[in-house]
Parts: sequence; C-alpha cells; structure tokens
Amino acid sequence: MNYDAILNKIKPTKEEFSRSLKIANDIIKYLNEIPNDEGIVSKAVLVGSVAKKTFLSGQSDIDIFISFPQETSPDYLEEKGLYLAYKASEKFNGISYKNYASHPYLISEINGFKVDFVPCYQMNEGSKIKSAVDRTVLHTEYIKKNLKKHDEVLLLKRFMNKTKTYGSENKTGGFAGYLCELLIIKYGTFENLLKNASNWKYGTKIDLESYKTSNQFNDPLIVIDPTDKNRNVSAALRLDIYSKFINSARNYLESSNEDKIKYFEDLNKNISLKAIKKQFKNRGSKTLLISFEVPEIILDSLHPQLKKTLESICEKLEEEDFSVFKYDYWTNEKDLAIFLIEMTTHTLNNIKVHYGPKIFSKKACINFQKIHGIKNCYTLNDYLVKDSNRKFKTCEEYIKYVLNKKNSQDIKIGKNIKDHLIETYQINDLEDYLDNISKNNEFIQFLDDYLNPGQYQKR
Repeated sequence: MNYDAILNKIKPTKEEFSRSLKIANDIIKYLNEIPNDEGIVSKAVLVGSVAKKTFLSGQSDIDIFISFPQETSPDYLEEKGLYLAYKASEKFNGISYKNYASHPYLISEINGFKVDFVPCYQMNEGSKIKSAVDRTVLHTEYIKKNLKKHDEVLLLKRFMNKTKTYGSENKTGGFAGYLCELLIIKYGTFENLLKNASNWKYGTKIDLESYKTSNQFNDPLIVIDPTDKNRNVSAALRLDIYSKFINSARNYLESSNEDKIKYFEDLNKNISLKAIKKQFKNRGSKTLLISFEVPEIILDSLHPQLKKTLESICEKLEEEDFSVFKYDYWTNEKDLAIFLIEMTTHTLNNIKVHYGPKIFSKKACINFQKIHGIKNCYTLNDYLVKDSNRKFKTCEEYIKYVLNKKNSQDIKIGKNIKDHLIETYQINDLEDYLDNISKNNEFIQFLDDYLNPGQYQKR
C-alpha cells in the first residue's frame, strides 16, 4: 500500500520541524550558559521525539534534560535543576508549572510549544541508574544512531493512536514511543511489523543487541533495552493492550486499501445519549455509578489507585454472592471520578449458606456445632453448614457499608483517594445521572467506549 497521502497529513512540515528545533536549541544554549556564570556543573540536552525526528505533526513537545554528575546529591539535583528550568522558562516568556514523576520537573508553554525541563543524572552505558529518567539520554542516542526509517515510526504511532494502544502511562498501559522506534528498527517497516505482530504469542522476545537476558522476564512482550540488558522496555505494556494491538494488526492486514486508510483517522462516530441509554437498558443488567471527588495528585498515581480500589470493591461484591458482569472507571483527571459497576445479580435472597468444615474433620465439626447449635447444622455435599441471615441483600447496601471509615479496611483503597472517596461518594442510577449531565460531556464518550469495546480495533 502507498502511504504518501497519510504521511502528508501526519508528518511534520519542514517549517514545523525547523521551528521546534530552533526553539529547543535556543533554550539549550541558554541553559548551558548559566552554569558557566554561576558555577553549576550541568549540561542540557535535547531528548525525546523531536531529537529523534519521530514526532507527529502538531505533537512536537520538546523534552530537555538537565543532567548532573553522578555524585550529585538528589536534593542538589532537584534544587538546581528546577532553578535552571525556571530561569529558562522566564527568559523565553514561558508559562510554567511544576509536575512530578520520580522527582519534580517543570512543564512550560513557550511560543506555542510544551517544553518539559527534567533534571537527571549523566549516564554512560553501564552507569548505575539513580532515577527513572536517567536512561532517556541513552535511548535518544541509540535511536538517532540506529533508526533509518523515521516515516515508518510515524505510521506506527498514528495507527496505535487511532486503535487506542499508544502511550505507556498508567492510564493507557500501551506502547511507549521508544518501544515503537525499537520495533521499527527490528522489523524495518510498519507493514512488516504488523505481519509479524499478527503472529505474536505471549512472551514474544525481541533482543536487538543479542544480550540473551530475555529469560529473566515473564511479560506479554519482552523487548530487551539495547542500553540496559536487564530491562524490558515493554514492562509497562498491559496484556489487554498487547492483545488489542495484535487483533488490530490482523484486522488491518485483512482490510482493503480503502478501509486501511480509515485506521489512520478518527472513528466516524455520532454518539447519541438516547442510544446509549437504550443500549444499557437492552443489556438487562443493573448499572451503578459511584461518583466522588478526587484530590490533585499526579496522574501516574491517580489512575493505579482508582483501578486498585474499583477492583477491590468488585472482588468483595463477588464474595458477598453478588455477580459483577463488567466494571470500569472514568475521571476528568482534575476533581471527579466515577466507578461504573455493571451487575448481573444485584439483589439476593434473605438466607445464605454459611459453610463450616468438611465433615471428615471431626473435631472441627464438633466445634462448629457448639458455636452454632447442633440443631441448626446440616450437611451439604461433604461440608457441615448452617443457614444464616444475609447482612446485605442489595449491592448498594454493601457499598454503603464498606465506603465508611469504620469498615473501609475491608477493601483496598488507594491511600491518596481514600478520604475523598469516603467523604464525597454518591451512588447514582445510570439513567438519572445521564439526564443531568451535558450531552457533550467526555463521560458520554467513555460510556460509548465501554459499550463498544472493540470499535477501535476494526474499521
């Protein structure tokens, strides 16, 4: 297939590339002049997709790393790194704010570009990693040296964007930009990668430098970092996203050229609130929405805590004999989160079977009967059991019980969201909630994705 028309849309123009590179170089030049005047030992370098020429048009975020010698203390690195970042942002009239990863860094809007200023330690191959970002400089140098087909990376990134498999942050759990670049180095072209990916198995191994260390990992995809033989580049790739990519690759390869083009475009969706309500109604299940306020924390902490808490609630509902069909969560990443729990069984009878020991454990059975009364006990298969009144007859009753300070220890709640969840949660009926929100709300998009989970994998 000829990809020229697609590349004309997604490839940065010479003007866009030159402009981003000029701004980056001007900032770096300034950053490397300050230490000479103030006795700070550091060096600013350009990393990321702009440095590697692998950014999509309109997405030319600039990543500038300010590196310090290995012997630098973490406190000094943070203090001086942010000091230099703020100075550069001010010099170029940027609007900046501090963000957090393994340590604080600065994000600034400068001349229409998003610029990340990240303090790090200087790295050479074999150097000991002191912070999570330290490898990035080595990654950039490796790609600049070994990647020959930059356009193929752009096609892959665009394809992954539109099939919802791109991005290694916790929210997505997909393919990182560096991983995409390594895959193109391995397979040569976008199409050849998809042909190979259509046959990938669990635990597929890629070892560009033949380090032979892949056996120490047990992940869906294992791609040994060329700059660190003991690291799997795809460790953050979730199994479900890995599977989505394989399925998307197979569907793409089976498509006509006309339909293949659609994989590089947004889905043509006309979302109807009325249709969403009807779809939920036709499913015949009870759908609960638990809405609550969330604190202002970094997104890489927020998303895992929301996921962990929701999973724990659903596990406990199952233990109480309620049946959870599916669940998911949504957040505006500012102040609101919503747990969606779709129930197959949401009401129960008044009586439950309380299981005791197996009948063959004589002593345990005698003790069980002493506690519960011999007249109340009977055998069920090979267990001694008794009937007891249920404490919770509806899933709402259990949720209200467990989302209480006194009982919240029964579930695993993310530490940063615990107080907000317990103090502000509301249990909403799905239809009532939808009647009271804007039709253009991003939550509606989330519901459409929830109801049609495979829509991005085919065209």
